[in-house]
Amino acid sequence: MFKISNETSHRLPELDARLEDTVRPACEAWARACRRLRSELGEDVFTSWFGRLELDAITEGVAFVSVPTRFLKSWIESHYVDRVLAVLSAETPVVKGVSVCVRSSTRPAHHAPRPLRPGEAAAPVVLSVPVSGGASAAPVQRPQAFGRDPGNFAQAPVEIDGLSGSPLDRRLTFASFLVGRSNQLAHAAAQNVARARAGDPLIYNPLYIHAAVGLGKTHILQAIANAAGEAGRRVIYLTAEKFMYGFVAALKAQTAIAFKEKLRCIDVLIIDDVQFLQGKTIQQEFCHTLNALIDAGRQIVIASDRPPSDLESLEERVRSRLAGGLCVEMGPLDEALRVQILEARIAAAKVAQPAFDVPQPVVAYVAGAVQTNGRDLDGAVNRLLAHATLTGAPLSVETAEIAIRDLVRTREPKRVKIEEIQKLVAVHYNVSRADILSSRRTATVVRPRQIAMFLSKVLTLRSLPEIGRRFGGRDHTTVLHAVRKIEGLTGSDKALCDEIELLKRMLLE
Repeated sequence: MFKISNETSHRLPELDARLEDTVRPACEAWARACRRLRSELGEDVFTSWFGRLELDAITEGVAFVSVPTRFLKSWIESHYVDRVLAVLSAETPVVKGVSVCVRSSTRPAHHAPRPLRPGEAAAPVVLSVPVSGGASAAPVQRPQAFGRDPGNFAQAPVEIDGLSGSPLDRRLTFASFLVGRSNQLAHAAAQNVARARAGDPLIYNPLYIHAAVGLGKTHILQAIANAAGEAGRRVIYLTAEKFMYGFVAALKAQTAIAFKEKLRCIDVLIIDDVQFLQGKTIQQEFCHTLNALIDAGRQIVIASDRPPSDLESLEERVRSRLAGGLCVEMGPLDEALRVQILEARIAAAKVAQPAFDVPQPVVAYVAGAVQTNGRDLDGAVNRLLAHATLTGAPLSVETAEIAIRDLVRTREPKRVKIEEIQKLVAVHYNVSRADILSSRRTATVVRPRQIAMFLSKVLTLRSLPEIGRRFGGRDHTTVLHAVRKIEGLTGSDKALCDEIELLKRMLLE
């Protein structure tokens, strides 16, 4: 494999003409791309994040670049890989993807290439060209491009008409998604969306799925993307951060209109973690995109950690549009589903460690003790695996208790919603939720309303203005008065204090 760096660039005239014709354009395109990045991002940003970025290879349409640290790799992949791809592909259209790796601290020595035999094709050209000039070390061995090796899990970001989506995970399919009572409806709706064909009537549009952390939102969204893509539909999967970055980059590059048009020409738009969508301009564009796609009969799938009505950071018209389709909650994992997840993770671990054996009583104990989310269950299996392989001792309930005690101790309390508080208080005091939200000031309504406001302040992280808005658009001073009123009464009225404690327990169970 030919290796060309700055140190040996003076020898280019001595190399085979075909190699020279391939290397020079790549080097020149990379240099032009670096100048554009420096101009667009500014000297400080360029020096901080791109000063040690090197182009290692351009092979089969993929530009392989390397950095010296994992932190730089993670940061560039999260924030700048799309910009690097856009700039480099503008300079050399052959580039359709970018792969970032961490280069080794030790570099192999250079070797002069042997002459090509008649009729022999040139080997892929490997370059080592730093972005900021100076002597370059020898090239690193290029990694396998994402999505090319069946053993790789990460796929290259889906690209449609120049619009790049977030990477997909091949493992996250409907076949690997475990179904229980808590996610059965979301799973059925997602399959219905994924199996629809172009031109079919869209029953659930938009499909809005919300759940707490680690309950499978991203899995089910990527399963839709994988299935719809295999069916030949044009699918883009984006995180909210990716959508915001793409739109802001388009504004800076004065290509916002082209960005909008590309986004509105797809068949299925999937947005994950929409709760992170920030900025008035971005929200307006997001709302316009939703309207355009829905009016054009295109499918939209959204995921968040809360229902649309709880997304206070989003504008009212965006929340209204999101709530206009099918809104499905993926609830906490029930014990039967937790057992399924544990058994699946243990079976996967046995592939690498055949001697790894977890008795059924241990599985039952872990499923009962770790009730938070699927990621904690993964952590529990990893701890059990480490204990079994490192100590060699058989697993028992006692050893499992020691191995996962940090997961049990750090279990987060239930997140209470203001709507739940309002409904429970209304039922407890025999009034309607509409009464609590109304402007009525009779004693039978005022006291339950004040108690509901007090519980909202104590059991949620919402601010006083947010609570007031959720109680019929009241001012924050009204909420503050209610909180102080109930605090004062609980100190002197034991019956009221007991009622409030009962309500707290019912809400936190």
